[in-house]
Amino acid sequence: MSTNALVKLDNAKNDELIQLVSFMLADEEYGVEVLKVREIIRMPNITKMPNVPSHVEGIINLRGKVIPIISMRRRFNLMESENNTQTRIIIMDVVGTLTGFIVDAVSEVIRIHSSEIQPPPSMMLSGGASQEFITGVYNHAERLLIIMDIDRMFSDDERDSFSDIG
Repeated sequence: MSTNALVKLDNAKNDELIQLVSFMLADEEYGVEVLKVREIIRMPNITKMPNVPSHVEGIINLRGKVIPIISMRRRFNLMESENNTQTRIIIMDVVGTLTGFIVDAVSEVIRIHSSEIQPPPSMMLSGGASQEFITGVYNHAERLLIIMDIDRMFSDDERDSFSDIG
């Protein structure tokens, strides 16, 4: 398993304090590194774009900047649900490109030690590169928090297409 700067499983001596933004998606809790998150906004009107992958919801104008919006439910092949008052868009820096991600709700900022993060089960990683973005699991209040590296969620070609959209 490869590791990254967020999760240093090989180096228990370096027990860093990590801050994660946790969010809900289909009754599961996920976390991303707080430094990747630029802002969290309520659902605005989203402009649909033709000929984009199904998980690309469209684009928004955020203070004069065009931002591509990704449906996390579609990206993870989860059942669609109606947006509600808890639905949010998390604007994140994905390899230098601002991208919005629709989530069911944003929970909290969690501070944990890197030593508390367990590697994901090897069965989860057998999906190949598509599962490489899952970097660890944390037992949080009797629930498992799935930790993601948002930079690894998309292939280079996908990231290039987002920068073309925005």
